[in-house]
Amino acid sequence: MEAYAVLETGGKQYLVKANDVLKVERFAAEVGATVELKPVLAVSDGSNLTVGKPEVAGASVKASVLDLVRGPKLVSYKKKRRKGYARKIGHRQDLALIRIDSIQA
Repeated sequence: MEAYAVLETGGKQYLVKANDVLKVERFAAEVGATVELKPVLAVSDGSNLTVGKPEVAGASVKASVLDLVRGPKLVSYKKKRRKGYARKIGHRQDLALIRIDSIQA
């Protein structure tokens, strides 16, 4: 089995393997930069799984920032019938496209 890790970034948890490409909430980094993602909640070398309490000490995931993008437009609409009340607001989340380079246990 392949090595993998569970990491937390942007308030969400992701199960990642080497060379995975994923969109996460944007953080302070430039395009082309290499970043170290922590905390790592669990890490496996392919045969042994180490689960942290709450994080694995000494474990880290290195990733490269490929691009800074924006997510799809989400529209929130509220209405109360017969009251003349309607509110419409849109939102686009800033995202970072990253590639997982390596996982250190």
